[in-house]
Amino acid sequence: MGGFFIDCFSAYKGGEMESKRIAVAAIVIDEQSASVEVNNVLHEYSDIIIGRMGLPYKERGISLISVALDAEPDVISSLTGRLGQIQGVSVKAAISKK
Repeated sequence: MGGFFIDCFSAYKGGEMESKRIAVAAIVIDEQSASVEVNNVLHEYSDIIIGRMGLPYKERGISLISVALDAEPDVISSLTGRLGQIQGVSVKAAISKK
């Protein structure tokens, strides 16, 4: 048999695909009114959040949040996509290769 089946079998472990990645999402909130919605979305994804750090930059009227994540890439994309749809919010993610 070809290597495809062996590769798929070796990726499968303990009833779950081993596809989780570590990532960090950088969130910039330009409009403070968006903070409540950002926090609500983050709360919905709290099961994949390792930790977070928020920095209010009052002199500039913006807030910065970094969020460490442990999840499948499609879940990370779903989170960042939802955050990016909020008016006054910019978000980017860096995802580990393994």
